[in-house]
Amino acid sequence: MGGDLADVRLWAGELEAVHERFVHRFSRLEPRESALAYMRGLIAPLQRKNGWTLAEEAGHAGPDRIHRMLNRIEWDSDEVLDDVRQYVVDHLGDPNAVLVVDDTGFVKKGTRSAGVQRQYSGTAGRTENCQVGVFLAYATDRGRTLLDRRLYLPTSWTDDRDRCRRAGIDDTVVFETKVAMAKAMVRRAIADKIPFRWVTADAAYGFSKGWRSELERADVFHVMATTRHDTVITRWTIDHPVHDLFNGLARQKWKRRSCGNGAHGLRIYDWARFCLTNDHCSRSQRMSEAMRRPAR
Repeated sequence: MGGDLADVRLWAGELEAVHERFVHRFSRLEPRESALAYMRGLIAPLQRKNGWTLAEEAGHAGPDRIHRMLNRIEWDSDEVLDDVRQYVVDHLGDPNAVLVVDDTGFVKKGTRSAGVQRQYSGTAGRTENCQVGVFLAYATDRGRTLLDRRLYLPTSWTDDRDRCRRAGIDDTVVFETKVAMAKAMVRRAIADKIPFRWVTADAAYGFSKGWRSELERADVFHVMATTRHDTVITRWTIDHPVHDLFNGLARQKWKRRSCGNGAHGLRIYDWARFCLTNDHCSRSQRMSEAMRRPAR
């Protein structure tokens, strides 16, 4: 019991330390207190987390204070993000860290939430009425956390400026692909000198030859998944179909490995490593392609 209480106090103290990093972004006492209450609610074991449940967890009579902080009080979320990013670097910063790009869906009802429409949600594992966010995670041996974020706005939103204005989306916000958002976040991490060594992403992002080339030119180590229908540069040709690289590989080249649990259970794949070019293959992992196929 004493150990549990000590852990709670440690968590509470560290949460307040995070809050201290950006409390100056709020000009008045009420939103400063509401921001801390909001953070406590986010890490609380609540079944549903919205303005009402977070307010109830904070002991408020209603959700007005939480709603005011989120919707009416003037503060810059990007400035708060800068403060939180510096906290992450101070506590988890590692030159061998990995930047992980991925998107996730947030199931929503109705049509008014910014960016909501029927679209694929990786969280639900199917097409749902949801919002989609593109995220940049920071992973080290000491822990992992989110470092950046973008809200994906489909063309059904960006082509309807009246709808955007009703949701508080500025007229300067235009359509961006998820890949473009991912590029912008990684570029920002590089410009801000966030310590890391690798960038990784799934096939939805790795399929972009332009981005792979950009990372290559910037001398950024990366491991990108892609599809079997993609093409890569090899010692034989500029556009070599990925699926042709599998043909003729000896059985012993394949190693069965787990990628951990997914939405549909344990993810097991067979992996093989194939050198794409003759030059520097032994010295540069960037010149190699990790291939995988679902285990049978």
